[in-house]
Amino acid sequence: MTPNTHVVRYVAYYRVSTQKQGESGLGLEAQQTAVKRHLQGNPGELLAEFTETESGKQARNRPSLLQALELCRRRHATLIIAKLDRLARNVHFISGLLESGVHFIASDQPTKDRFMLHVQAAFAEEEARRISIRTKEALAAAKRRGVVIGETGRALARRHQEAAQCRAHSYRAIIMEALRTGAKTTRQVRDYLNDQRLSGPGGGRWHLPNTYRTLQRLGGAKALLWSAQTPSVS
Repeated sequence: MTPNTHVVRYVAYYRVSTQKQGESGLGLEAQQTAVKRHLQGNPGELLAEFTETESGKQARNRPSLLQALELCRRRHATLIIAKLDRLARNVHFISGLLESGVHFIASDQPTKDRFMLHVQAAFAEEEARRISIRTKEALAAAKRRGVVIGETGRALARRHQEAAQCRAHSYRAIIMEALRTGAKTTRQVRDYLNDQRLSGPGGGRWHLPNTYRTLQRLGGAKALLWSAQTPSVS
């Protein structure tokens, strides 16, 4: 690298919508992978990574994002995110960011210019608004038919949970076999299940999210993986 070569500096920002997602790494890992893939094709210096647990609708209370933006300003860096909706589905917020002087890119669409980012944010905000309206209309219609929303929702949730629990237990034997043969992490369990050509809960391949959820339903991922690594006492 010659002395005059300009090194692009990046600051990564990740957002997960729930505390559970943040603790498990689900969602976060996919964002980190997307950013890493972009940096592999666009070499530069990654100065720092910031993670926030916050709803996409709450565009103001973002301490980690504010820190990331401040670092970008001080170091003349580019803010990099996995997807535009990881920042917000709020046109006003995106407009303010565009006017802040901080350059930012979304790794899944790095060629989008300022105008197209603004337009996409407008579409995302309108989509969220329409989903909210349709949900409210559906709930109102159900109430007019005499449906007790809360009870119905809880009953459906119980049925879905019971069905998911049954599916998880159908995988217990092969998952325990994976643990006995040396799998020590969720990723290794996933790889073992795919190597055995076993279809996942949805009929497709096993991924980190559905593997993690299955382990959780079988007694907890940490507990199962820990027990597999702990020698039995005779």
